[in-house]
Amino acid sequence: MPPRGRPPQPSRARSRIAAPAIPSAPAPDGVDQRKLFRVAGLAAVSAIFAHEPERVERLFFDERLKPAVGGFCKAMAASRKPYRMVEAEELAKVAGTVLHGGVVALMAPRTLPLFDTEAARRASEPLLILDGVGNPHNLGAILRTAAFFGLPRVLVSDHPGQALPSEAAYRVAEGGFEWVVLERAPALPAVLKRLRASHRVFGTALDQTRPTVDAGALAGWRGKQDTKPPAVVLGNEENGIPSATLAACEAVLTIPGSGRVQSLNVAATAAILIHALATG
Repeated sequence: MPPRGRPPQPSRARSRIAAPAIPSAPAPDGVDQRKLFRVAGLAAVSAIFAHEPERVERLFFDERLKPAVGGFCKAMAASRKPYRMVEAEELAKVAGTVLHGGVVALMAPRTLPLFDTEAARRASEPLLILDGVGNPHNLGAILRTAAFFGLPRVLVSDHPGQALPSEAAYRVAEGGFEWVVLERAPALPAVLKRLRASHRVFGTALDQTRPTVDAGALAGWRGKQDTKPPAVVLGNEENGIPSATLAACEAVLTIPGSGRVQSLNVAATAAILIHALATG
């Protein structure tokens, strides 16, 4: 009952979630809520609902995004999963950042499948390979570019510094993770040596001791008779490609510039190379 002398307060709109924003109890399907992945931003959340809506366990949004997420709410209701409109302050707490774009989905993280060399040979498609790209924002930017240009597949090595899918990477990728197949390629030097039977393997490094080719050579590779699809390796932002990986590459790609600065950011380099790989 309300305190004496104080009129009853009107009840607030019913909430679809009575529990805390990120509860610790297991979800009905056995998913541990503590391990749920927070994906923020309308583009990223839209991509998840377009591809795998069943992965979303909880949905939060603010009032300004209400018209845009109506379809998502219907999907959540049909699956008997909770969704909720919240104030901006609470949404920032759920997202762990104020850069949430007005909507946050909590989902079960996807495990990265192993790269299948034989399947890649049969597909005969270009590959971008990341060996130690450590900044999650760079990883997200690269996946966003790959999705934009339609590059179907990106590989990540088992380099200890390699960034893997994370909330920060998803936020920057703007849905790119849902459009590009991301796979793990452990023992990358050995993988590259096997790939050389079906792909032309390039590294990217400032190494004048290795044979170099202009990245422009990637353009038009689809139209050249008996030309293998390219596989291009990008290395760590500070230390470049590990020596064992570079030794497994057939040649080193270079991107000609003015010479006023030594190199490009790895995400910028990837954008140039992805365009060449995807458009051929």
